Amino acid sequence: MEHLVAGFIAGDADAVRAIYQRFARPVATVARSVVGNDQTLIDDVVQQTFTKAWQASHTIDPSRDLAPWLYAIARRTAIDAVRYERRPTRGDHAPEADAPVGAPTMEQTWEAFQVRQALDVLPDDERTVLLLNHVGGLSHSEIADRLGVPVGTVKSRSHRALRRLGSSLQHLRSPAAANRSDPADVSFSREVP
Repeated sequence: MEHLVAGFIAGDADAVRAIYQRFARPVATVARSVVGNDQTLIDDVVQQTFTKAWQASHTIDPSRDLAPWLYAIARRTAIDAVRYERRPTRGDHAPEADAPVGAPTMEQTWEAFQVRQALDVLPDDERTVLLLNHVGGLSHSEIADRLGVPVGTVKSRSHRALRRLGSSLQHLRSPAAANRSDPADVSFSREVP
């Protein structure tokens, strides 16, 4: 075993592989005892444990048993992983939770297709401005900087594009919105397919 540990310290690929094969399952058991049965998290802990062990391999005494050292790294790594998983993403709110997302209805899919089709027939310069603004979230001045054109040009392209879209998509407007006089008075989601 001393020869194998010396190879691990030296970064010998065969020794690293052999150490991993010998200790991966026990390290996973240590991880499971801390994180529970979340196999993805266990796998992450095992990978991080061996990465940390390899990075700290210069501290190993080849004459000592490697197992307790690896298990200590695995335990600390598992504790850190649990803390990280439980930590809120920002501020003082509850941890993130998966939210169910329903499939789009046939009507929503058809409307998205209609919007995509209307966008595709716009002149390139108008479509670019619209997408950068409504999908990319850029302001008119940011778009002007990106495209190297004056802000007024961006505004006029945006206005023309919205008028064209309003006319092309008038059949999708609600009855209340259809009574409005300005065909450019349309809004669409940032999630344009």
